[in-house]
Amino acid sequence: MIYLEVRFVQLKNKKVLITGSEGFIGSHLTERLVELGAKVTALVQYNSFNNWGWIDTLDNRIKKEIEVYTGDIREYDNMAKVIQGRDVVFHLAALIAIPYSYQSPAAYVRTNVEGTLNVMEACRVYGIEKVIHTSTSEVYGTALYVPIDEKHPLQGQSPYSASKIGADKMAESYYRSFNLPVATIRPFNTYGPRQSARAVIPTIISQILAGKKTIKLGALSPTRDFNYVKDTVEGFIKMAEVDESVGQVVNVGTNNEISIGDLVKKIIKLIGKEVTIECEENRLRPEKSEVNRLWCENAKAKEILDWQPKYTLDEGLTETIEWIKENLYCFKTDIYNV
Repeated sequence: MIYLEVRFVQLKNKKVLITGSEGFIGSHLTERLVELGAKVTALVQYNSFNNWGWIDTLDNRIKKEIEVYTGDIREYDNMAKVIQGRDVVFHLAALIAIPYSYQSPAAYVRTNVEGTLNVMEACRVYGIEKVIHTSTSEVYGTALYVPIDEKHPLQGQSPYSASKIGADKMAESYYRSFNLPVATIRPFNTYGPRQSARAVIPTIISQILAGKKTIKLGALSPTRDFNYVKDTVEGFIKMAEVDESVGQVVNVGTNNEISIGDLVKKIIKLIGKEVTIECEENRLRPEKSEVNRLWCENAKAKEILDWQPKYTLDEGLTETIEWIKENLYCFKTDIYNV
């Protein structure tokens, strides 16, 4: 493989906005950007409790370097105000829970598609230097071939994935129509500290650590490519720094797959407790909606970004287990977190 000479833009002292900063990946990205010396504005969704999500839990030395702005990506005027004067925008805000998308598909269109439109339009109006748009491996649907590269067809197998396909195409249209410098990162299944029980890894770990003798899960046969959150965040950073990412879609994953069943066995072994597994029907996706196989081809990330994962699955799971052990109070292990 021929590797390109990578041209970097330094993020130090850049005025950076992160939408979805209060979330799982967004909070880790916020921390990393502060460490790199960026001037960070963290957009968190407005709520009357003035709750900043995971931003509230960050070390005080990090928080004092962040400007927090409350708003909503579904409101253009709000986006225009916060985006004006920024250099780089990381767009992570989205509705992401697949099960809830079956219940409220319109909400996913308003947030993921229309919200992305608002972000892109404000970035166009105010001449943003670089926009990093966040996609998801779910847009590929169940693999038609493996490993899945960026040329794989897109399949809307859930209202969530359909809305993200719409968001990705909206971002692409702003690059093609208005020459907006957009780069789209497509993470595969990210996991790690601060992830909610909406996702399978914290669901497994939190139930075991809560002392459940039988843990409740959905389908065990699907495979996923799990990428530790610190590696995913470095992918975001490289997407912003590297000039060649503009106009590109880049997969970020490990180029490995594991079935949910084998993942459970691995976690059980790492924790050292004996449990049985019960597959609950209400945790299963509709038959034609289930994504049976995801396996990332990450050659483009290596070539364009000079990026590759540093954490093994065992290393990432061990750090995640330790974090959940210390923060088990955050998890309601007796109910299904949609």
